[in-house]
Amino acid sequence: MTSYDELIATLENFAKQAKVKPLTLGEVLDTLDQAGYALIALIIVLPFLQPIPLGPITTIAGLAFATLGWQMWSGHDSPVLPKKIRNVVLGEKTWQILVKVSLKIIAFCHAFTKSRHTELISGRRGQKIGGFILISAGLLMAIPFFILPLNNVLPGLAILFFCISELAEDGLMVYVAFGWLIVTVTYFALFFCGLYYLGGEVLHYLKFGQ
Repeated sequence: MTSYDELIATLENFAKQAKVKPLTLGEVLDTLDQAGYALIALIIVLPFLQPIPLGPITTIAGLAFATLGWQMWSGHDSPVLPKKIRNVVLGEKTWQILVKVSLKIIAFCHAFTKSRHTELISGRRGQKIGGFILISAGLLMAIPFFILPLNNVLPGLAILFFCISELAEDGLMVYVAFGWLIVTVTYFALFFCGLYYLGGEVLHYLKFGQ
């Protein structure tokens, strides 16, 4: 997938094909090539872009992102899914909904992005960078901070801007994704420091009563 127009045309073609014959997930991902990573990640990350922790679900999603990132880092042109998942056939209505939502998201992203710094998203270098972002953000999201606000939002934003960079061919969004990774690490580090010092004071108070 090399351009915004090609991506739009391919997604619209999915909706047309689904009316004629069953369409499997594997066929779709093979057609999307590297853009398949971004599209899958975009759909998965949307529920996590809100401040309420989602408990173990966040950890599972984080590991899924890290797995996608590792595949991308390793050089796979499209996501490698288990055979049973690749052979899943979704109904016509389901494909119509998925394509419609995807087109709206991509159109929204296209409104404030443009093709620039493409060296950051193309070729083997682009795969390495994208894979690193997904692995890092996924592992950060997988840390079980079940009561910490924004534990899913901050790494989720890094993933979101990676997806935008891929789908809109905008390398500038890669820098934004790295920025959110830095914010996430800083936020978690401050939390650990606060937990360490405040936790020590609480234990001291319980032990000595002062």
